[in-house]
Amino acid sequence: MIKTWFVTGTDTNVGKTIVSVLLLKKATIIGFNTAGYKPVSSGCIKTIYGLRNHDALLLKKHSVIKFKYKEINPYSFYGNIPPNFFYCKKNNITFKNLSDKLHNIQKKANWIIIEGIGGWDTPIFNTNTLSNWIKEEKIPVILVISIKLGCINHAILTVKSIIASGLKLTGWFANCMNYEQYLLNYIYTIKQYIKSPFLGIIPYIQDINNICTNNINIILPE
Repeated sequence: MIKTWFVTGTDTNVGKTIVSVLLLKKATIIGFNTAGYKPVSSGCIKTIYGLRNHDALLLKKHSVIKFKYKEINPYSFYGNIPPNFFYCKKNNITFKNLSDKLHNIQKKANWIIIEGIGGWDTPIFNTNTLSNWIKEEKIPVILVISIKLGCINHAILTVKSIIASGLKLTGWFANCMNYEQYLLNYIYTIKQYIKSPFLGIIPYIQDINNICTNNINIILPE
């Protein structure tokens, strides 16, 4: 059975990549043939091989099944802005291409993490969001919440939108971007509003390139 999840966040820079990498690493330890998929990325750097996205490279690094870069990140943009800001000549994203790439990954891997871009409803072309494609594919969602002032409101609004889309919210993570003295208070409050499983607390990680799972207790989604 092939398992596929979509990792989204309450905003941009909330820890989607950290959570995605930790999930891939834990699933790999259990014995799954894992693969990460970053359909759309921005803020890429120019290399001799073309545009490369740091998050996509981390997903590639921590996947068991090794795909070519363009297979796991088919759409990459240089500017650190929403992809829909680019005009049609540069932005040729289609849901069909996103699905074709995913189905190719599913032929070789049996445990797949799709990492979103920005928050749940970040537009990728015209008025289409990546979440619209996730709805078409009917992929269950994992939510990453950055614990900070304002996160409760962001979490509630995002969960309402996910549930309204008809998709299953498989679970959520609390990510500690820095020291937050009210961490447990935030988590307790959010639990009152989110009935989906709480999958774990991600401690503050200084170096994302060398993530160690030894002292991080997380639950794999079901």
